[in-house]
Amino acid sequence: MSQRWKQFSGNWTATQVAQAKGAGTWPEFPGAPTIGTATVVGTDVEVSFTAPANPGYPATLSYTATSSPGGLTGTGSASPITVTGFSAGVAYTFTVTATNDTGTGPASAASNSVTPVVNKELYGSGANTLGQLGLNDTIARSSPTQVGALNDWASIVVGQNGNAAATKRDGTVWSWGLGATGRTGQNNTVYYSSPVQIGALSNWSALATYREHTLSIKTDGTLWAWGNGANGRLGDNSVVTASSPIQIGSNTNWASCAAGERQGAAITTSGVLYAWGRNNVGQVGVNNKIDYSSPVQVGSGYAMVSAGADHMLAIKTNGTLWSWGVASQGRLGLNSPDAVSSPTQVGALTNWEYVSAGRENSHAIRAGIMYGWGAGSFIGNNTTINASSPVQVTSASNWTRVASTNESIVAAIRSDGSLWGWGRNENGELGQGNRIPLNASSPIQVGAGRTWTDVDTADTFMMYIEEV
Repeated sequence: MSQRWKQFSGNWTATQVAQAKGAGTWPEFPGAPTIGTATVVGTDVEVSFTAPANPGYPATLSYTATSSPGGLTGTGSASPITVTGFSAGVAYTFTVTATNDTGTGPASAASNSVTPVVNKELYGSGANTLGQLGLNDTIARSSPTQVGALNDWASIVVGQNGNAAATKRDGTVWSWGLGATGRTGQNNTVYYSSPVQIGALSNWSALATYREHTLSIKTDGTLWAWGNGANGRLGDNSVVTASSPIQIGSNTNWASCAAGERQGAAITTSGVLYAWGRNNVGQVGVNNKIDYSSPVQVGSGYAMVSAGADHMLAIKTNGTLWSWGVASQGRLGLNSPDAVSSPTQVGALTNWEYVSAGRENSHAIRAGIMYGWGAGSFIGNNTTINASSPVQVTSASNWTRVASTNESIVAAIRSDGSLWGWGRNENGELGQGNRIPLNASSPIQVGAGRTWTDVDTADTFMMYIEEV
């Protein structure tokens, strides 16, 4: 006989049963709690609720919150209850049950849906003469090396000449490395060998950089820039260099941005694409070769844009792929050596999911399959032959993102969290534990057995984020 029934054991008369029920001392399951709100707190979730109107008998209650999916649970004697152990990028709802010595009652209604954050660490490998790895020294690394001990990083971008910037999950933005032309956004031109916060704000979201300037979007939808202002690349209607963030226009509906070598681009929440900066080969995409120092509309119906050295790639909301700018090495994927100054569709396929423009090469992902074109040494298809139209990189069909933002190394992540790189390795940038000039023409794994969520590459180093 279970412990909770011992106090009710024995032969009860009908009168005793009636008296116990009348006194409220007859064993009874509790009712359902009333669900409150599920709230993300760091990497955990707190689930609030109200105790059931009928606690049953005995009335001493404990509570269990259960997640869907996953069946993760947390227990406690009062609201709120903390639940832990979530997977990255998964949305969860929660129900709560009450338990007394008689047993467990029915579940509450489901809570709101939340997506908990996970801990993420920042790593780098490759050249470090300018402090670009953020390790508080200038020593090169040939294997993945963690930046500090913090685990709250959200995203990473790196510049070709040795600077980097990252966001944290608290909405702050940090930078380090080469400070020339104010590209670290610290209101100076000082080099930093470890991350330094830009300002004191905590509402930064998207980041993009290529060489000497950086673009960023705040959670209020405003667009900002800092660094070299030549050719109007900062988009603030001037050619003046800015060593701390300056706002581009006054719009509050920016959703994403991309920084090229001397140009920039951004897409609004309604899918309208704007571009600005150097336009000597039509890379702004407005059918001329005039530089623009503030955003000019390119077109509508866009979902993603990526800016390379002198060309751009974009995906529209209907899944089609487009390119414009210089065409040398075949980087536009149009099977032609001629530059184009307005968006031109690449092939007739749809369902493109991700795109990345490099210096002399391009990559895109469709249905999990990665394609590359342009300079053959960095396509990743185990050849060194230039391609002027998309060619499949590997037989794998689970690629989720690719970074081809330079002429030396390319990196990509699969849906299983594995990280792969190819290209040069003179500085150990491919993270293989050596500095042998591999000139790898097909992907080799970096940091096996770990879950990587973000990566960006430069000429001599790369940085990546691990989910832990």
